[in-house]
Amino acid sequence: MNVDVKSNVGLAHIVTEPPEIRTVGVIGAGQMGNGIAHVCALAGLPVTIVDIKPEALTKAMDIMARNMDRQVKRSVVTSDQRDEALALVKTSTDYAAFKDADFVIEAATEKEDLKRLVFKSLMPNLKPSCMVASNTSSISITRLGAVTDRPEKFIGMHFMNPVPVMKLVEIIRGIATDEPTFQAVKALAHRLGKVSSVAEDFPAFIVNRILVPMINEAVFALYEGVGSVSAIDDAMKLGANHPMGPLELADFIGLDTCLSIMQVLYEGLSDSKYRPCPLLVKYVEAGWYGRKTGRGFYDYTQTPPRPTR
Repeated sequence: MNVDVKSNVGLAHIVTEPPEIRTVGVIGAGQMGNGIAHVCALAGLPVTIVDIKPEALTKAMDIMARNMDRQVKRSVVTSDQRDEALALVKTSTDYAAFKDADFVIEAATEKEDLKRLVFKSLMPNLKPSCMVASNTSSISITRLGAVTDRPEKFIGMHFMNPVPVMKLVEIIRGIATDEPTFQAVKALAHRLGKVSSVAEDFPAFIVNRILVPMINEAVFALYEGVGSVSAIDDAMKLGANHPMGPLELADFIGLDTCLSIMQVLYEGLSDSKYRPCPLLVKYVEAGWYGRKTGRGFYDYTQTPPRPTR
């Protein structure tokens, strides 16, 4: 029997070019959403931000303009680049604004039920070729992708906070994510000036799998009276050369987000070492989420901020 080995090899190595991302949609006008829009616009990509609250969109544009002004003062970008970038950003309260988007990334609150509702509402408003991502810091990409009508075009793209400053982006493939989508998102991260770290789709991925349990352990140290807020933060800043202490960092991230990540780890891995500290739960129950609410492990209504415990 004759077999055309050359033709078979050729078929096995057919490569599909990744689709080019020319327009971007961002869901959520909060700190992460406006940061993602910021870097996309500076990279020359037209961006549409959608949020259910018009006042959140106005605030996001103001913050973006102020942050770009700081970059101009530090000679990171020119005033012309700032003006051109801001002109590329549009806002809307309607998902229909994404009808021409090549890529839409969700940056809503770190709650799986909310994200699932967002994706179900989003799908009818997208063209068939549009790729979709979540900026989730911990939730299963496979599970979120299964809610959509295009799990093969769904991926995790986890930016670090603050987005314009931090260089890393975690890219997470769900079990159904296809190669063209993966390559397109890697190319987008490169265009945005970011470094990609590819993570497997396990709870909290790489950064938060390591970082947030450390924060949780610092809260346990506070809860058990090992040290005060100041003692714990000073010990890690001066003893481990961390730029921020773990409790100060928790306030920066948001205690509600830290708790959500610990819950994902605890439920997803069934390991007692990921049990959220009861004190962290109490702070979140009190609405003391950190900087964004004015109070967490520190009271930010005072200058300098004072420990609350």
